Amino acid sequence: MFLPLRDDNPPAQRPIVTYALIAANVLVYVLYTLPLSPELQERLARVAGAIPYEILTGRDLPPRDVVSPPFTILTSMFLHGGFMHLLGNMWFLWIFGDNVEDALGSVRYFVFYFVVGTVGALAQIYAMPGSMVPMIGASGAIAGALGGYIMLYPRARIATLVMIPFLWPVVQIPAWIFLGFWFLGQFLLPTGSGVAWMAHVGGFIAGAGLARLLAPRRPPRAPPVAVEYIPPARRRW
Repeated sequence: MFLPLRDDNPPAQRPIVTYALIAANVLVYVLYTLPLSPELQERLARVAGAIPYEILTGRDLPPRDVVSPPFTILTSMFLHGGFMHLLGNMWFLWIFGDNVEDALGSVRYFVFYFVVGTVGALAQIYAMPGSMVPMIGASGAIAGALGGYIMLYPRARIATLVMIPFLWPVVQIPAWIFLGFWFLGQFLLPTGSGVAWMAHVGGFIAGAGLARLLAPRRPPRAPPVAVEYIPPARRRW
């Protein structure tokens, strides 16, 4: 198992949208999920999560949703099933989201985040069209940020903790290798794991494509100007 610790690619500007998204997810968990009993947490997931059957049929199954389907795709992005679910998502958003925001700009990145999150959710919905199990979590949107990162910064180095007991080495891995293996690993998740892996795949692919579309093109660098050095004339005494 591999755990990313940081990258060697600090953003040039403060990623205010990334910070705001992390804060919003944490606040929703602390204020609306954590105080509830397991039964009420399940009810919250049903009224604010994305249920494939509801979204494809337009029917709101009881209990009544907080918003009408398909807008539950948006509310589902701010719900998490537990502390580790929240921590894992926010950790990846912290490491990779700031650079994508830096490349796209805050406004484009805000649009990007919700578009790739929606595409990821739709990929999972169409993979399980009859499911009445609610989907929750920001994983699809964050997978989109990973897809954007691999397109924009493929050669960035990711300091990665390798989970080898008693050794715990930290190695520098190029982003295209680390994120490429992360993407391929989604296809190895066992059936019935409870992980919406198609949302990860759909979000990642959408992020890779959309990042190139939204990233402003940088003007080509001017060629270096050759300067001829002429030594000063020697004085005659």
